[in-house]
Amino acid sequence: MLQTGHDVFTVSQLNQRAKQLLEITFNSVKVEGEISNLSRPSSGHWYFTLKDKGAQVRCAMFRSRTAQVKFQPKEGDQIVVRG
Repeated sequence: MLQTGHDVFTVSQLNQRAKQLLEITFNSVKVEGEISNLSRPSSGHWYFTLKDKGAQVRCAMFRSRTAQVKFQPKEGDQIVVRG
């Protein structure tokens, strides 16, 4: 049964709260991890998962930034990203 009340969030509300907390806590953050699920569609954007032993996060790097990268990333590369 679906509960109602102030402690039930929509997906959009939860994402907005998480975004607000992250922006307040981190002006800019660097994250280290291993590249997996790398996709480089014809749009020029790169999509990948950054992972470690305990967690993963989906990432997107847009064409304006990918053009500045001085190496060709591949599955399994250990990298540091900033955002």
